[in-house]
Amino acid sequence: MIWMSWRQFRAQALAGVLVLGALAAYLVLTGLDIRAAHAGYLAQCRATGDCAAALARLVGDYRTRLLLLAGVLGLVPVLIGMFWGAPLIARELEAGTHRLAWNQSVTRRRWLAVRLGTVVLAAMLVAACASVLLSWAAAPVDAIAGDRFGTVNFGARALAPIGQAAFATVLGAAVGLVLRRTLPAMALSGLLVLVALFVMPNAIRPHLMPAHHETRPLTAEAIDAAHGLGTLGSAPVLQGIEVPGAWVTSVSELLTSDGRPLDPRIFDDCLMRAPKTGATGTFGDSSPCLAAHDLHLDIAYQPNDRFWTFQWLETALWLALTAALFALALWRIRRTAR
Repeated sequence: MIWMSWRQFRAQALAGVLVLGALAAYLVLTGLDIRAAHAGYLAQCRATGDCAAALARLVGDYRTRLLLLAGVLGLVPVLIGMFWGAPLIARELEAGTHRLAWNQSVTRRRWLAVRLGTVVLAAMLVAACASVLLSWAAAPVDAIAGDRFGTVNFGARALAPIGQAAFATVLGAAVGLVLRRTLPAMALSGLLVLVALFVMPNAIRPHLMPAHHETRPLTAEAIDAAHGLGTLGSAPVLQGIEVPGAWVTSVSELLTSDGRPLDPRIFDDCLMRAPKTGATGTFGDSSPCLAAHDLHLDIAYQPNDRFWTFQWLETALWLALTAALFALALWRIRRTAR
Protein backbone atom coordinates (compact mmCIF):
# COMPACT_ATOMS: atom_id res chain seq x y z
CA MET A 1 0.00 0.00 0.00
CA ILE A 2 2.82 2.40 0.87
CA TRP A 3 4.64 1.50 -2.35
CA MET A 4 1.48 2.11 -4.40
CA SER A 5 0.95 5.48 -2.70
CA TRP A 6 4.51 6.46 -3.48
CA ARG A 7 4.18 5.46 -7.15
CA GLN A 8 1.03 7.55 -7.49
CA PHE A 9 2.70 10.53 -5.81
CA ARG A 10 6.17 10.38 -7.35
CA ALA A 11 5.45 12.86 -10.18
CA GLN A 12 4.39 15.57 -7.70
CA ALA A 13 7.30 14.61 -5.44
CA LEU A 14 9.79 14.98 -8.31
CA ALA A 15 8.40 18.42 -9.15
CA GLY A 16 8.74 19.41 -5.49
CA VAL A 17 12.34 18.18 -5.36
CA LEU A 18 13.25 20.16 -8.49
CA VAL A 19 11.72 23.37 -7.13
CA LEU A 20 13.33 22.81 -3.75
CA GLY A 21 16.70 22.19 -5.41
CA ALA A 22 16.54 25.48 -7.32
CA LEU A 23 15.43 27.32 -4.18
CA ALA A 24 18.18 25.67 -2.12
CA ALA A 25 20.85 26.74 -4.61
CA TYR A 26 19.64 30.36 -4.50
CA LEU A 27 19.42 30.40 -0.70
CA VAL A 28 22.92 28.94 -0.32
CA LEU A 29 24.33 31.58 -2.65
CA THR A 30 22.42 34.30 -0.80
CA GLY A 31 23.65 33.03 2.57
CA LEU A 32 27.26 32.98 1.39
CA ASP A 33 26.84 36.48 -0.06
CA ILE A 34 25.44 37.76 3.24
CA ARG A 35 28.28 36.24 5.22
CA ALA A 36 30.90 37.74 2.90
CA ALA A 37 29.25 41.16 3.20
CA HIS A 38 29.02 40.75 6.98
CA ALA A 39 32.76 40.04 7.21
CA GLY A 40 33.48 43.04 4.97
CA TYR A 41 31.36 45.40 7.06
CA LEU A 42 32.98 44.12 10.26
CA ALA A 43 36.44 44.77 8.83
CA GLN A 44 35.32 48.24 7.77
CA CYS A 45 33.80 49.11 11.15
CA ARG A 46 36.92 47.99 13.01
CA ALA A 47 38.87 50.50 10.94
CA THR A 48 36.40 53.36 11.42
CA GLY A 49 35.14 52.47 14.90
CA ASP A 50 31.46 52.82 13.82
CA CYS A 51 30.17 49.23 13.83
CA ALA A 52 26.53 50.18 14.49
CA ALA A 53 26.27 52.16 11.25
CA ALA A 54 28.11 49.49 9.24
CA LEU A 55 25.88 46.68 10.48
CA ALA A 56 22.78 48.82 9.88
CA ARG A 57 23.89 49.14 6.24
CA LEU A 58 24.20 45.34 6.05
CA VAL A 59 20.59 44.99 7.23
CA GLY A 60 19.46 47.62 4.74
CA ASP A 61 21.26 45.88 1.87
CA TYR A 62 19.52 42.53 2.41
CA ARG A 63 16.26 43.29 4.24
CA THR A 64 14.11 43.55 1.11
CA ARG A 65 15.55 40.43 -0.51
CA LEU A 66 15.08 38.35 2.62
CA LEU A 67 11.55 39.69 3.10
CA LEU A 68 10.66 38.70 -0.47
CA LEU A 69 12.16 35.24 0.06
CA ALA A 70 10.16 34.84 3.27
CA GLY A 71 7.03 35.92 1.40
CA VAL A 72 7.67 33.37 -1.35
CA LEU A 73 8.28 30.58 1.16
CA GLY A 74 5.19 31.70 3.05
CA LEU A 75 3.17 30.73 -0.02
CA VAL A 76 4.59 27.19 -0.09
CA PRO A 77 1.78 25.83 2.16
CA VAL A 78 -0.77 27.33 -0.24
CA LEU A 79 0.84 25.54 -3.19
CA ILE A 80 1.14 22.31 -1.22
CA GLY A 81 -2.54 22.44 -0.27
CA MET A 82 -3.57 23.13 -3.86
CA PHE A 83 -1.30 20.79 -5.82
CA TRP A 84 -0.50 18.02 -3.34
CA GLY A 85 -3.43 17.94 -0.94
CA ALA A 86 -6.52 18.77 -2.98
CA PRO A 87 -5.99 16.36 -5.93
CA LEU A 88 -4.91 13.49 -3.68
CA ILE A 89 -8.42 12.18 -3.01
CA ALA A 90 -10.53 14.35 -5.32
CA ARG A 91 -8.83 13.00 -8.45
CA GLU A 92 -9.45 9.40 -7.34
CA LEU A 93 -13.11 10.07 -6.60
CA GLU A 94 -13.58 12.07 -9.80
CA ALA A 95 -12.05 9.36 -12.00
CA GLY A 96 -13.59 6.46 -10.07
CA THR A 97 -10.25 4.73 -9.54
CA HIS A 98 -10.91 4.60 -5.80
CA ARG A 99 -13.27 1.68 -6.38
CA LEU A 100 -10.39 -0.62 -7.28
CA ALA A 101 -8.73 -0.07 -3.90
CA TRP A 102 -12.00 -0.22 -1.99
CA ASN A 103 -12.93 -3.57 -3.54
CA GLN A 104 -9.67 -5.12 -2.33
CA SER A 105 -8.82 -6.18 1.20
CA VAL A 106 -7.68 -2.64 2.13
CA THR A 107 -10.24 -0.73 4.16
CA ARG A 108 -11.24 2.80 3.23
CA ARG A 109 -9.65 4.25 6.33
CA ARG A 110 -6.36 2.46 5.82
CA TRP A 111 -6.32 3.51 2.16
CA LEU A 112 -6.87 7.15 3.13
CA ALA A 113 -4.43 7.06 6.05
CA VAL A 114 -1.59 5.65 3.95
CA ARG A 115 -2.23 7.92 0.95
CA LEU A 116 -2.52 11.01 3.08
CA GLY A 117 0.21 10.11 5.55
CA THR A 118 2.75 9.65 2.73
CA VAL A 119 2.06 13.09 1.28
CA VAL A 120 1.95 14.81 4.68
CA LEU A 121 5.40 13.49 5.56
CA ALA A 122 6.76 14.61 2.18
CA ALA A 123 5.24 18.08 2.61
CA MET A 124 6.68 18.45 6.10
CA LEU A 125 10.11 17.41 4.82
CA VAL A 126 10.03 19.96 1.99
CA ALA A 127 8.90 22.72 4.36
CA ALA A 128 11.57 21.80 6.90
CA CYS A 129 14.34 21.94 4.27
CA ALA A 130 13.14 25.32 2.97
CA SER A 131 12.87 26.71 6.50
CA VAL A 132 16.34 25.51 7.52
CA LEU A 133 17.90 27.00 4.40
CA LEU A 134 16.20 30.40 4.81
CA SER A 135 16.96 30.51 8.55
CA TRP A 136 20.63 29.76 7.83
CA ALA A 137 20.89 32.28 4.99
CA ALA A 138 19.26 35.07 7.00
CA ALA A 139 20.96 34.35 10.35
CA PRO A 140 23.52 37.22 10.27
CA VAL A 141 20.88 39.78 9.32
CA ASP A 142 18.33 38.40 11.80
CA ALA A 143 20.88 38.64 14.62
CA ILE A 144 21.36 42.35 13.90
CA ALA A 145 17.81 43.37 12.95
CA GLY A 146 16.12 41.50 15.80
CA ASP A 147 12.77 41.30 13.96
CA ARG A 148 12.21 37.54 13.78
CA PHE A 149 8.69 38.15 15.15
CA GLY A 150 7.74 40.02 11.98
CA THR A 151 4.55 38.57 10.47
CA VAL A 152 6.23 37.36 7.28
CA ASN A 153 9.56 36.36 8.84
CA PHE A 154 8.09 34.34 11.71
CA GLY A 155 5.94 32.17 9.46
CA ALA A 156 8.80 31.29 7.10
CA ARG A 157 11.45 30.31 9.64
CA ALA A 158 12.13 27.63 12.24
CA LEU A 159 9.27 25.20 13.04
CA ALA A 160 6.14 27.03 11.88
CA PRO A 161 6.43 26.10 8.16
CA ILE A 162 6.44 22.40 9.06
CA GLY A 163 3.11 22.68 10.85
CA GLN A 164 1.70 24.87 8.08
CA ALA A 165 2.65 22.32 5.42
CA ALA A 166 1.02 19.45 7.30
CA PHE A 167 -2.15 21.48 7.85
CA ALA A 168 -2.35 22.60 4.21
CA THR A 169 -1.96 19.04 2.90
CA VAL A 170 -4.69 17.57 5.10
CA LEU A 171 -6.98 20.55 4.54
CA GLY A 172 -6.64 20.14 0.78
CA ALA A 173 -7.33 16.41 1.00
CA ALA A 174 -10.38 16.98 3.22
CA VAL A 175 -11.77 19.59 0.81
CA GLY A 176 -11.22 17.19 -2.10
CA LEU A 177 -12.98 14.43 -0.19
CA VAL A 178 -16.02 16.65 0.28
CA LEU A 179 -16.17 18.29 -3.17
CA ARG A 180 -15.08 15.19 -5.18
CA ARG A 181 -13.91 17.50 -8.01
CA THR A 182 -10.25 18.32 -8.50
CA LEU A 183 -10.26 21.91 -9.82
CA PRO A 184 -12.89 23.28 -7.38
CA ALA A 185 -11.04 21.52 -4.54
CA MET A 186 -7.74 23.12 -5.57
CA ALA A 187 -9.24 26.60 -5.74
CA LEU A 188 -11.06 26.32 -2.41
CA SER A 189 -8.06 24.73 -0.69
CA GLY A 190 -5.77 27.56 -1.77
CA LEU A 191 -8.25 30.14 -0.50
CA LEU A 192 -8.76 28.41 2.86
CA VAL A 193 -5.01 28.02 3.46
CA LEU A 194 -4.49 31.70 2.66
CA VAL A 195 -7.20 32.63 5.15
CA ALA A 196 -5.63 30.41 7.83
CA LEU A 197 -2.18 31.92 7.21
CA PHE A 198 -3.69 35.40 7.62
CA VAL A 199 -5.73 34.60 10.73
CA MET A 200 -2.92 32.88 12.65
CA PRO A 201 -0.48 35.83 12.94
CA ASN A 202 -3.12 38.52 13.23
CA ALA A 203 -5.77 36.99 15.48
CA ILE A 204 -4.20 34.03 17.28
CA ARG A 205 -0.42 34.43 17.61
CA PRO A 206 -0.56 37.62 19.77
CA HIS A 207 -2.64 35.72 22.35
CA LEU A 208 -0.57 32.53 22.65
CA MET A 209 1.19 34.00 25.69
CA PRO A 210 0.31 36.92 27.99
CA ALA A 211 2.06 40.07 26.81
CA HIS A 212 4.43 42.23 28.81
CA HIS A 213 3.25 45.80 29.37
CA GLU A 214 5.17 49.05 29.48
CA THR A 215 4.06 52.58 30.29
CA ARG A 216 6.06 55.06 28.20
CA PRO A 217 6.03 58.78 29.10
CA LEU A 218 5.76 60.97 26.03
CA THR A 219 8.47 63.57 26.17
CA ALA A 220 9.09 65.73 23.10
CA GLU A 221 12.02 63.45 22.21
CA ALA A 222 9.88 60.29 22.55
CA ILE A 223 7.22 61.81 20.27
CA ASP A 224 9.81 62.77 17.66
CA ALA A 225 11.16 59.18 17.72
CA ALA A 226 7.79 57.84 16.48
CA HIS A 227 7.16 57.28 12.78
CA GLY A 228 4.05 59.41 12.62
CA LEU A 229 1.22 61.28 14.34
CA GLY A 230 -2.35 60.48 13.39
CA THR A 231 -5.76 59.28 14.47
CA LEU A 232 -7.39 55.86 14.68
CA GLY A 233 -11.06 56.61 14.29
CA SER A 234 -11.12 59.81 16.33
CA ALA A 235 -8.47 58.72 18.85
CA PRO A 236 -5.04 60.42 18.64
CA VAL A 237 -2.23 57.87 18.24
CA LEU A 238 1.49 57.66 17.63
CA GLN A 239 2.46 55.41 14.72
CA GLY A 240 5.48 53.12 14.51
CA ILE A 241 6.16 52.71 18.23
CA GLU A 242 8.96 50.22 18.85
CA VAL A 243 10.43 48.34 21.80
CA PRO A 244 14.04 47.27 21.08
CA GLY A 245 14.34 43.50 20.76
CA ALA A 246 10.60 42.89 21.13
CA TRP A 247 7.41 42.36 19.14
CA VAL A 248 4.95 45.16 19.88
CA THR A 249 1.45 43.68 19.81
CA SER A 250 -0.61 46.74 20.74
CA VAL A 251 -0.18 50.42 21.54
CA SER A 252 -2.80 52.51 23.30
CA GLU A 253 -4.02 55.87 22.12
CA LEU A 254 -2.49 58.95 23.71
CA LEU A 255 -3.41 58.94 27.41
CA THR A 256 -3.34 61.74 29.97
CA SER A 257 -1.84 61.39 33.46
CA ASP A 258 -5.17 60.16 34.87
CA GLY A 259 -5.44 57.41 32.20
CA ARG A 260 -8.07 59.08 30.06
CA PRO A 261 -7.72 59.43 26.24
CA LEU A 262 -6.43 62.78 25.09
CA ASP A 263 -9.14 65.15 23.89
CA PRO A 264 -9.00 65.14 20.07
CA ARG A 265 -9.44 68.93 20.08
CA ILE A 266 -6.21 69.35 22.07
CA PHE A 267 -4.45 67.01 19.63
CA ASP A 268 -5.71 69.04 16.65
CA ASP A 269 -4.64 72.30 18.27
CA CYS A 270 -1.10 70.98 18.85
CA LEU A 271 -0.96 69.59 15.32
CA MET A 272 -2.29 72.67 13.55
CA ARG A 273 -1.89 75.60 15.92
CA ALA A 274 1.02 74.77 18.23
CA PRO A 275 2.72 77.73 19.92
CA LYS A 276 5.97 78.68 18.23
CA THR A 277 8.91 77.34 20.24
CA GLY A 278 11.55 76.92 17.55
CA ALA A 279 11.60 73.12 18.05
CA THR A 280 13.52 71.35 15.28
CA GLY A 281 12.44 67.75 15.90
CA THR A 282 10.53 65.53 13.51
CA PHE A 283 7.17 67.12 14.28
CA GLY A 284 8.42 70.62 15.03
CA ASP A 285 6.40 72.63 17.55
CA SER A 286 3.76 69.87 17.82
CA SER A 287 6.07 67.67 19.93
CA PRO A 288 6.63 70.10 22.87
CA CYS A 289 2.97 71.13 22.67
CA LEU A 290 1.80 67.52 23.18
CA ALA A 291 4.53 66.77 25.75
CA ALA A 292 3.27 69.67 27.88
CA HIS A 293 0.04 67.73 28.52
CA ASP A 294 1.88 64.98 30.49
CA LEU A 295 0.92 62.17 28.11
CA HIS A 296 1.90 58.50 28.10
CA LEU A 297 1.30 55.26 26.19
CA ASP A 298 0.48 51.74 27.35
CA ILE A 299 2.46 49.30 25.20
CA ALA A 300 1.94 45.53 25.06
CA TYR A 301 4.82 43.48 23.67
CA GLN A 302 6.40 40.04 23.47
CA PRO A 303 10.15 39.87 24.26
CA ASN A 304 12.36 38.50 21.52
CA ASP A 305 13.57 35.68 23.79
CA ARG A 306 10.09 34.13 23.50
CA PHE A 307 10.64 33.40 19.80
CA TRP A 308 11.16 29.65 20.19
CA THR A 309 8.34 29.33 22.72
CA PHE A 310 5.98 30.92 20.21
CA GLN A 311 7.34 28.69 17.45
CA TRP A 312 6.61 25.54 19.48
CA LEU A 313 3.16 26.77 20.51
CA GLU A 314 2.12 27.78 17.01
CA THR A 315 3.49 24.60 15.45
CA ALA A 316 1.62 22.53 18.04
CA LEU A 317 -1.56 24.41 17.13
CA TRP A 318 -1.06 23.74 13.40
CA LEU A 319 -0.49 20.05 14.12
CA ALA A 320 -3.56 19.89 16.36
CA LEU A 321 -5.66 21.36 13.55
CA THR A 322 -4.05 18.84 11.19
CA ALA A 323 -4.97 15.95 13.48
CA ALA A 324 -8.56 17.21 13.75
CA LEU A 325 -8.89 17.45 9.96
CA PHE A 326 -7.31 14.00 9.58
CA ALA A 327 -9.88 12.54 11.97
CA LEU A 328 -12.67 14.34 10.12
CA ALA A 329 -11.47 12.91 6.81
CA LEU A 330 -11.36 9.38 8.26
CA TRP A 331 -14.91 9.83 9.53
CA ARG A 332 -16.11 11.29 6.25
CA ILE A 333 -14.68 8.59 3.99
CA ARG A 334 -16.80 5.92 5.68
CA ARG A 335 -19.88 7.84 4.54
CA THR A 336 -18.66 8.52 1.02
CA ALA A 337 -20.66 6.71 -1.64
CA ARG A 338 -18.80 4.45 -4.03
